[in-house]
Amino acid sequence: MSYADQVFMQNIQEILDHGVWDTDQNVRPHWEDGTPAHTIKKFGIVNRYDLQKEFPILTLRRTYWKTAVDELLWIWQKKSNNVHDLNARIWDQWADETGSIGKAYGYQLAVKHHYPEGDMDQVDRVLYDLKHNPASRRILTNIYNFADLSEMHLYPCAYSMTFNVSGNVLNAILNQRSQDMLAANNWNVVQYAVLVYMMAQVSGLVPGELVHVIADAHIYDRHVPIVEKMLTQTPAPAPKFAIDPSVMDFYAFTRNSFTMEGYTPAPFEDKIPIAI
Repeated sequence: MSYADQVFMQNIQEILDHGVWDTDQNVRPHWEDGTPAHTIKKFGIVNRYDLQKEFPILTLRRTYWKTAVDELLWIWQKKSNNVHDLNARIWDQWADETGSIGKAYGYQLAVKHHYPEGDMDQVDRVLYDLKHNPASRRILTNIYNFADLSEMHLYPCAYSMTFNVSGNVLNAILNQRSQDMLAANNWNVVQYAVLVYMMAQVSGLVPGELVHVIADAHIYDRHVPIVEKMLTQTPAPAPKFAIDPSVMDFYAFTRNSFTMEGYTPAPFEDKIPIAI
C-alpha cells in the first residue's frame, strides 16, 4: 500500500476508536436536508510525508488530483476568490451571485504588503525569500486574517504554510484548523505536496518533508459507513509523480505540468455528501 493509505487508515481507525462525538452540542454544519451534521473527532493529529520517498496520494479510493491541482493554482497562482476563475464546481455552494467567496483564500494571498525590497503579496514574498534568504525562519503564509473573517463566506480550513530550507531541501508545515477526513484529507495533502514541489523547483531546491498538522480531525456521521467500507479496500502501491523540469517560473505551471504514472486506486462508487 502507499504510505498515504497507511496514514489515512491509522487516522480513521484512531478517530473511530478513540474520538469524541459532538451529538450533545448545537453545531453549525448541516446537511442539504437541514439535518445537523455531527462529527466524531480527534484533536491534534500530526502526519509527516517524506516526498523524497513517495508521493502521498490515496489508493483506497481515487483522489481527483488534477482537480485538486486546479484549486491549488486558483488560490496560489490566480489568487482568486471568484468561482468563475475555477474549472471545478467545488466552491459553488459558498459563492454569491457574482461568484465571489468573499475575502477568503486567494483574496488574502493577493493582498500587497510593503517591504524594503518592494511591494509583494505573500506568495511572492515566499518565492523571494526561498531564493534570497533560504536560511530565514520567517518564510510562511497565513490567510486567517481576523480583520476580514466577517467578510469571508467560509473561514479558511488550511490556513498557513511554513517553509523551511535545510541544505538544499525544502520542507513545509501545513496548518489546518479543521479537516473533513473523508472528503478533504487527501485532497489537501496532495495539493500541498504539489505546492512544495513547485516552490522547490523554481527555487533551485528539492522537495523534502510535508508535515500536516490538523487541529480538529473529524468524520461526519453520514461518512462513518463509507470510511468503514474504505478500510476493507485493498490498497495499491504509490504511483510515480513527476513535475515538468523545464518550468522555472511559479506562475507558468499548469495542471498539465504534473503527471502521475501507475495510479490504480481501488473501485469506489459511494457518493460523499458534503456538510455545509
